[in-house]
Amino acid sequence: MSVSLFTQAGLRLPPVFPLSRHEILELCDPLLDVLGLSGCSFDLHLVDDADIARRNAAFMGCVGPTNVLSFPAGSGDTKGTDVADVADVFEEGQDHWLGEIVLSVDTLEREAFLYGQQPREHLVRLLAHAVLHLAGHDHGEIMDALTEQAVEALGRS
Repeated sequence: MSVSLFTQAGLRLPPVFPLSRHEILELCDPLLDVLGLSGCSFDLHLVDDADIARRNAAFMGCVGPTNVLSFPAGSGDTKGTDVADVADVFEEGQDHWLGEIVLSVDTLEREAFLYGQQPREHLVRLLAHAVLHLAGHDHGEIMDALTEQAVEALGRS
């Protein structure tokens, strides 16, 4: 299994998003494949805006909710790991756990509406963005291209 899914107690999952355990698992393995990260895994926490706002303040020093936060394995903080660090894990044959992703379901729903994106498309976009951060990518052309590649492959239903 590529992802361990944790859902905040009492969280309302919008039915138009593929957020059930089964749907997430069906989406994440192909996502990792498309991004060239087959054999890797990560933890995904689905939370509400209040929870992610607390985490955003504690770890990023930012006020208010955000859509997604990435916590790379072994980083000890919120900064991205170097791509070479990820390659070292592969070479050593250790567990290919990339880290943790926290996704606000409230913000996901709101943004998909505001940006006029299909629910699955926006979910794939956010997950790809977060996974790429776990793998050591920073914002820029490469990250944008890989994210769009994932959306083209998996985001259209």
